[in-house]
Amino acid sequence: MTNDIKHLQQMYRRALDARAPWLARWDSARKYTMPTADDDVAMLFDATASDAADNLAASMYSLLTPPESMWISLMPESDASPDAAQATDALRANLNDSNFYTTVHQCYMDLVVLGTACLFMAENPIGAASAFTFTAIPMTDIAILKDAVFHTATMPAADVMEKYPEWTPPASLRDAIKKDPQIPLNLVQALIGQDFTAWLDVGGDIENNIVAHGRFETNPYLIFRWSVASGEMYGRGPVLRALPDIKTANKVVELVLKNATIAVSGIWQADDDGVINLANINLTPGAIIPKAVGSSGLTPLASGADFDVSQLILKDLRERIRHALLADRLGLLSEKEMTATEILARNADMVRILGATYGRLLHEFIRPLVDRGLQILSRRGEIEKIVLHSDAELKYVAPIVRMAAAEQQVL
Repeated sequence: MTNDIKHLQQMYRRALDARAPWLARWDSARKYTMPTADDDVAMLFDATASDAADNLAASMYSLLTPPESMWISLMPESDASPDAAQATDALRANLNDSNFYTTVHQCYMDLVVLGTACLFMAENPIGAASAFTFTAIPMTDIAILKDAVFHTATMPAADVMEKYPEWTPPASLRDAIKKDPQIPLNLVQALIGQDFTAWLDVGGDIENNIVAHGRFETNPYLIFRWSVASGEMYGRGPVLRALPDIKTANKVVELVLKNATIAVSGIWQADDDGVINLANINLTPGAIIPKAVGSSGLTPLASGADFDVSQLILKDLRERIRHALLADRLGLLSEKEMTATEILARNADMVRILGATYGRLLHEFIRPLVDRGLQILSRRGEIEKIVLHSDAELKYVAPIVRMAAAEQQVL
């Protein structure tokens, strides 16, 4: 047992070390697309990336998991298989009655901005409207290794005791918890394969801080990625790829706005009987610069042409950002009504661009979601036990699949 705990600690530290380089990248991506801090909001001058990321997340929502739509179906493998139609209806009903559709959009935003998203699928108590409840977990709280997930969270002591009623607080914490049940505790929840261990990250021997042990039949942490480079654990989304252009466009707009402020407010000159000290000149809007009596003051070097290169640069940057975030492909091709050929061309373009991402999401998100949903429903006795690819085959019939099928028929 001691060796297992030490091995668990080593894996946790390796997972944190592997995640560390991504934290700064995620912080930059969030800063320019969905800032939360007031300082970050004040320094955001161009909303092109934010708008395009929002549109892309909404498009993924509609193409992959449209609400109140029949986007999943189960087909029996043989006549002896359990009732797949009943399982399909039960799964759809519980998803519709849960908070899935209000939560998954948050994951699509993380997927577009950060490249990786995590959806936690928990089981509700018997008698609830749905068997499932979902939580979008921030990626800053998740660290992953191969077949291992570490979820860190700060929770009030009362919530920890309610979530794990069999836990007895260690002696070092009992008095503090008794005085203040809302005292925050750092909880680490680790899932290695199917084995679950939760402990308090409060220093000292981890064995004395273990809160719970358990085992999951299916993984409740649905972690899915946009695209992955060879050898990496975390994904790369379109915002991360377009981040250099996003930063540059934001800086260009900032400089253009500063120049516009000077153009509106002006910089003025006034006669000065003394000697001009260049160190005291402040070129800000509305500033008054002293000059010698009778002199022309500071004279700019006249250019041969009035050429505003900033607008050309900004136009090019915005086009590249919108292209990277698929805004120019997921929207209408033109303002006029599209012909059938134009619609097919747009659909074919979308299927080609999103093909690799769709395949990865089907493997990392849709199938694990269905697998865990079937496992929960069968354990509760609502359906017969069904195993994917053994008892039934998953038929994914979301709009993006129908678009791909339509393209194949045309070809």
